[in-house]
Amino acid sequence: MLDYVLKNGRIVDGTGNPWFIGDIAIKDGRIVQVGRVETESKEEIDVGQHIISPGFIDGHCHSDLMILDHPDSRIKLEQGVTTEVVGNCGLAPAPFFPQFGNQLQAYVEPVLGKTNREWNWHTVEDYMNVLASVNPSENVSTYVAHGALRIAVMGFEKRPARPAEVEKMKVLLEDGLKAGAIGLSIGLLYAPGSYTSKEELAELCTVLSKYNGLLATHVRGEGNNLVPSIQEVLWIAEKSGVQLHISHLKAAGKRNWGKVLDAIEMIEDARNRGMDVTCDVYPYSAGSTMLTTLLPPWSLEGGIQRTIERLKDKVTREEIKNELNREQEDWDNLVASTGWESVFVSSVQTSKNKVFEGKNIADISRSTGKDPIDQMMDLLIEEFGNVSIVFFHMSDTDLKSVIKYDKSLIASDSLTCSTGKPHPRLFGTFPRIFSKYVREEKILKLEDAVRKMTSFPAKRFNLGKRGLLVPGYIADITVFDEDRIADRATYEHPTQYPDGISYVFVNGTKTKEFNTYTKRRSGKVVFSETICVDG
Repeated sequence: MLDYVLKNGRIVDGTGNPWFIGDIAIKDGRIVQVGRVETESKEEIDVGQHIISPGFIDGHCHSDLMILDHPDSRIKLEQGVTTEVVGNCGLAPAPFFPQFGNQLQAYVEPVLGKTNREWNWHTVEDYMNVLASVNPSENVSTYVAHGALRIAVMGFEKRPARPAEVEKMKVLLEDGLKAGAIGLSIGLLYAPGSYTSKEELAELCTVLSKYNGLLATHVRGEGNNLVPSIQEVLWIAEKSGVQLHISHLKAAGKRNWGKVLDAIEMIEDARNRGMDVTCDVYPYSAGSTMLTTLLPPWSLEGGIQRTIERLKDKVTREEIKNELNREQEDWDNLVASTGWESVFVSSVQTSKNKVFEGKNIADISRSTGKDPIDQMMDLLIEEFGNVSIVFFHMSDTDLKSVIKYDKSLIASDSLTCSTGKPHPRLFGTFPRIFSKYVREEKILKLEDAVRKMTSFPAKRFNLGKRGLLVPGYIADITVFDEDRIADRATYEHPTQYPDGISYVFVNGTKTKEFNTYTKRRSGKVVFSETICVDG
């Protein structure tokens, strides 16, 4: 007897092929039949010609710690997401060792949030075991994060890694890959990743080349330096012979709008040379990050404690102000071209500054009578650097170009934000694609949108038999009403669940039924199907 049969659906199987009417049979966590199913089942669900799709895969998010405290993962399940990939942008909670443990926590918590759990892991494998122990409701896979590697070996020092330190990082990276991590993520915009040369990264990536591992990168600059930053990561990938995935491709700052077309052309040129290069995109013209990323990179050396000391020092503070007041050649000063009106405080930790959540720095500075840069630095001091922001700096035209690009997949890049006003992409990314870019603006066809959320990321991140509705594949399935699916999260009211998703199955278990979460936590830690050349 079958476990479930989903009857009378319009099946969008993840390949990009046109939908067709049919049924889906599920048994023991897998799809066993697609078409017309007459076999008896424990539960038969007539979906009334709603869309039956593979479960959506969020290939770039920052739920690394949130999922430990909230393993029900309702924020993502409500969007039809059945698998998340964490450890992105060089930010991850492992490896975690006592010598630099405080620095790692201060580094990742503004993005990943804080957990109520003790950090009782050391290696990436340890962290993956802890993930498995909380019995998540969705599947989770992870990268090894370069920022965490560098901190584990040498802290926040602003210098090249010594040969022995590179070797230590290579050992930790290989241990993570052997444990099932899908590759290496680097965040070259963020210190200490920003202190790393392309040559050092290429050497580290030689470990990836022994495996079917992916190099994912937040490039060094997304504004004035977008083009050379794309050139840099293409050089690293070509030098080390690895696959490359460019995270959240965008051009930040009005003077740079249109450069995404140059970036896409560079990706196509690389692919024509035989390189395996792809990218992802989220469907919003505002980004979200930490307020500290707007500071000059040199001011972040040594970790957040040293940064706060610099912000308190009058002389150093003036140096920082002078740099922030003009365009820079060697790093992207996005505020110089975008303005403080575009920088909104998303989340703070202290009750004193909660009044600033949802307001931009320019308005806050007017209310306090401070210079905007002084206001920003004072806020960082008072919050010990733990300030998240929403930053409006992208063009809708550029965004549509990347969404339409056939080598881009959809991902949320969602930051954990348990308080304040998080970016609406945390609650709305995947339904938004269907409501805005499929139904309203017709930028994508339904089948292409589903492919960008299912089979494409499943294959790209080496997640095994997921992302397609074919017999033998894992029964991660999302059922939705094509006419009703829509995001409800806005910048003003970001914590609203979407509409139009009927059912979500994770590993063959019904986890969401309309507005009801079944509390059946059937997710797994998904290990990359790596292939070691050395056997």
